[in-house]
Amino acid sequence: MTTVLTKFDHWKEFLGERVQAAKRIGLTEETITKLAFEIGQFLDEKVDPKNDEERVLKELWDVGDESDRKTIAKLMVKLSENNA
Repeated sequence: MTTVLTKFDHWKEFLGERVQAAKRIGLTEETITKLAFEIGQFLDEKVDPKNDEERVLKELWDVGDESDRKTIAKLMVKLSENNA
């Protein structure tokens, strides 16, 4: 898990695999995005960025309002799907 959190490419691949698994069990895109938003909130509050990419995401998350954060979550889902 440490490698997943320290290398952004591994993180995107990890997320992509989880998104694909969620779709296989029947979760909708809307539900997956909602979960991504909740995970984003958790990470913002509990996890320090481990690399430059995570630092940028945290800064964007911190300056955004709830709507912006939902957009970031949706875009992360799309990005991760391309890396699965």
